[in-house]
This record gives sequence, C-alpha cells and structure tokens, in this order.
Amino acid sequence: MGKRVNMDTKKTSLYQLHQDNNAKFVEFAGYQMPIQYSDGIVEEHKFTRNHSGIFDVSHMGQLFIHGKEDLVNDLEKIFPLDLKKLKLNHSKYSFLMNSDAGIYDDLIITKIENGFLIILNAACKENDFEILSKLLNNKYEMVLDEKRSLIAIQGPKSVEILNDVIKGVEDLNFMTGNWFLLNDKKVYVTRSGYTGEDGFEISVENELADKFTRKLIEKGAKLIGLGARDTLRLEAGLCLYGHELDKGKTPIEANLKWAISKERISKGDFIGSDIIIKQLNDGVQKVRVGIKPEGRIIAREKTKIFNQSDLYIGEITSGTFGPSVNGPVAMGYVENEFSKKDTKVFLEVRGKKHPANICGLPFYKKNYVKGAN
Repeated sequence: MGKRVNMDTKKTSLYQLHQDNNAKFVEFAGYQMPIQYSDGIVEEHKFTRNHSGIFDVSHMGQLFIHGKEDLVNDLEKIFPLDLKKLKLNHSKYSFLMNSDAGIYDDLIITKIENGFLIILNAACKENDFEILSKLLNNKYEMVLDEKRSLIAIQGPKSVEILNDVIKGVEDLNFMTGNWFLLNDKKVYVTRSGYTGEDGFEISVENELADKFTRKLIEKGAKLIGLGARDTLRLEAGLCLYGHELDKGKTPIEANLKWAISKERISKGDFIGSDIIIKQLNDGVQKVRVGIKPEGRIIAREKTKIFNQSDLYIGEITSGTFGPSVNGPVAMGYVENEFSKKDTKVFLEVRGKKHPANICGLPFYKKNYVKGAN
C-alpha cells in the first residue's frame, strides 16, 4: 500500500516486517506506525481476544535507571509508590506528576538488579527523561535505550506461543518479569500489556527483533495495528495518555487512586501529594467514568455530555465501537454529582443529542493471570 512518508519520522526495527504484511501506516509520536493490516481493525481485535496478537510498541521509551540505596529514596520523592517494598522483577503502574498532581505521563516501573526499568509513553519519553534527570540532579546513570525494541504479544494463546520461543516465560505471573535468553542474547520479559488479555512485553535488541517477531508469526500469532490496540484498551477501561490523562488531570480525577500507595499518602512526601490528599479528603469536581450509548451511535473524543436538564456536564475523551461487546463504548469526564452508575446522560453527536448511561468499567472482563506473588 503506497504511502507518502515524512522523511523526518522514525521507523522501528520492525518497519520492513510491517511493510511485508501490507500495513497501513500513520505517523504517531514521531514514528511511522502500523494502524492496521489487511484484515482490518475489527478482525485484528477479535483475533487478539480469541488467539494471539503481536504489537510493535518499540516507539515507547525504555528508561533504565541504575543506582544503589539512595535511588529508592529519591524515586519515592517523585512517584507515589512504595518502592522499598517492591520486590525484584515486580512491576507497578504509576505516574510522573507536577506539583499540582497533573499527570506528565503514566508509566510502568519495574525493579531490576541495580535499579529500575521504566516504560514511558512515546510522545512523553524525551520530556520525561529531562524532568527525571533534573529531579534526580543527574546523580544516577540514566539510559533511554534506543537500541532495544519492545514487542507485545497479547491474547489467550500468547503464553504457549511465546514459551515455545523463549522457554520459561510461562512461569511469570501478571506484573512480574525476568531476564531470559533468546539466541544467547538477554531479553527482558514482563507478563503485562494493555489489552485486558493475558500477555507479555519483550524488550529485545533491535537486530534480533525482526527474526524474533517472524518466529511468533510462524507459530500462529498475527501482527495487530494501533487501531485494534486502541479498541482493546478502551473495552478494558484503560486510559490513554493525551486522552484520559494529561497535565490538567490528576490520578484522583482519573479514578486511579488504587495506583497510589496508602502508606505514601499517609506520609505525603511525594510531588503533588498535598493536592492528592486534599482531593481524597474533599472529593473532586470532575471524574473519569465509563459511558454506554443506548443506540449504535459512536461518540468520539471531544463529544459534549449533557445531563437530563440539558446542562453541559463534561466531555468524551475516547469513544469507539467495541467488537467484543458488540456496541459503542466510551470514556470521559463528568461533574462528580453525575458520575453515579446508571445516571442518564445525553451525548451531542453531529448536532443531535443521543441518550447514554454512566456505567462501570471495564466494559470487557480482563483475563490477566494472577498467581501467588
């Protein structure tokens, strides 16, 4: 499929593989990325839910921070996590926040030997690196590693497919990881992902990435584009930076207080903690909710939300057709008093108001593999 490519955009190490599989490309966060392949978004979505999909997420930042004892204390001043209690090779979801508790980025932080691996969003990674370097006073070795690709494999068949290629990954539990050998090279594998399905993310050297991914395809997995990645994460009620999360929203408004350590809240010694504590005590004016349109109408980002008295109460941040739930799904922010489940609201699409209901999240039941950690 011929596409004009901006010569300044970066390409991942799987670019040729995407081309070989007739990918339709879009520019995303400065990279040429596959939005979909020949089967289309709906089929790719269903294949991931029922089988196993491969996602090239090499555009995301892999930040390695190395340091001894002081590092944990310094990072705890930044992230609202109990990092002292985080076990080796265990991961947590967290945020990089400003002093108003606005979110610079949401991220996954994993404790590795002699430091931490932090997975950052593609559009935020350079800025995150600058912010963290400053906050840590350049005290530690920090590498935003461009020599490694990040490949995700997601879906119920992922474990048997990946275990065929990298022996031993089947022993990992959700949100844990470890170093494994692939062709005598070290790869870091975590049992995680962003689709609501069981799956893994594999950090692999760029020169091994293409061959490794082709092996997964040989074993029955299929390449999946960013289009289906978005519908999968939305059905699973998962936030996307730049949509549900940004510098103007706090984790409490985003309904993510579960990701903030209770012990850290009681100490209140991290960036933005005073705002977080105030919002936990006093409540918030706006909050993220799930929204289910009553008909078949799809309410996209920026769609206005009204209450039954025709007053503007918020807006949609993400909306799509959910193939696994066979209907439209959306997330957005509404004034707190209208955030209760089953509250009737109206969505303004193309000048007409359509009925919808506030609903619980996720829309689709998550299938993560939990174990005795």
